[in-house]
Amino acid sequence: MGRYAAIDIGTVTCRLFIADVDEGGLHELVRRSSIVNLGEGVDATGVLKPQAMERVRACVAQYQEIIESCSSPECPIALTAVATSASRDAENADEFARILAGEGVQLSVIPGTREAALSFMGASCDFVGERLLVVDSGGGSTEVIAGVGGEDPLVAHSFDIGCRRVTERLLAGDPPTEEELQAARELCQRNFQPFFDRLADRGFVPERMVAVAGTATSVVSVHEAMDPYDSSRVHGYCVSRDVLQRETRRLADMTLEQRRMVTGLQPDRAPVIVAGMEILGQVLDCSGLGSFTVSESDILQGIIMAASSGRM
Repeated sequence: MGRYAAIDIGTVTCRLFIADVDEGGLHELVRRSSIVNLGEGVDATGVLKPQAMERVRACVAQYQEIIESCSSPECPIALTAVATSASRDAENADEFARILAGEGVQLSVIPGTREAALSFMGASCDFVGERLLVVDSGGGSTEVIAGVGGEDPLVAHSFDIGCRRVTERLLAGDPPTEEELQAARELCQRNFQPFFDRLADRGFVPERMVAVAGTATSVVSVHEAMDPYDSSRVHGYCVSRDVLQRETRRLADMTLEQRRMVTGLQPDRAPVIVAGMEILGQVLDCSGLGSFTVSESDILQGIIMAASSGRM
C-alpha cells in the first residue's frame, strides 16, 4: 500500500508513471513519456553518447520535480528507476548511472529476462486466465513472453532486435527500399521463429497477443489519425494483421520528412516507426495469430506491482 513512482529508460523513450496502490490495485496519478533516443549509435559503437545521456538527465530532472510535487511527509513516494536495452549494451552504463545519481535517482540496469517478466506482469493484469503472448518491442530489444494472465510467465526471451537497432543496421534508404525492408523481415523471422517452434513443442497455443510500448500504441494512433493522442481509445484496441500491413506499407513509402507530418505519429518516432511495425508484423506472423491487442499497461505497471509487493 502507498504511493509509487516508476521511471523506465529505454533505447528511444524515457517514461514516468506514478500510482497509488491499495487493495483495489493501481490507481494512476501521473503518466509522462519523452523521446530521448538514449540508444542513438549504441549498436555500432557500444557506448552511450554524452549528448544522449544529457537528454535523459534533463528529462529525469523534470520527472523528479513531478514526483516531488506528488509527494508529502504524509504520503512519501517510493521511486524505482530502471534502464533496459541501450544501457545493457553500453560499455559506459556505469557513467550513465553516476549522472542520474546526481539527480537523486538510483538506476538499475535490468537484464532482458527481468524486463520481460515485468512487462508480462503489467500487461497481463487485464487478461487473467487467458493464454497470452506479450510482446514488448522497444528501440534496442524485443521481449516476447508466453504465459497465462495473472500467473508467472511460462517462457520468455529478450531478442536484440528493436526499432532503432534495425533501422541503423538495415534501413538506410529514405524511404527504405524493398530490399532493405525484406532484409529486416528476414532478420526478424530468422530470430523469432525458433522461439515459437519451441513454444509449440511445449504445447502452448496462445489465445491472444498483447502488444505494449510505443510502436504498438503508434499503430493505433496513426490508423485512427489521433490528434491529440487518446490513451482510453488505444488501450484494448485490436489491430488486425491487414491493418498493420497497410499502415506499415503506407509509412514505408514515405520519406522521413513526410512521416514526421503524419497525424497520430510523434515526429521524433518517425525515423524508427517502420522498423518497429515490421518487427510487430513478424512476431504476429510467427505466432500464427491474426491480430494483436494493444495495452497501455506494461513494464511501468509491472515495476510498481513488483515494488509494492516487495518483489522488485
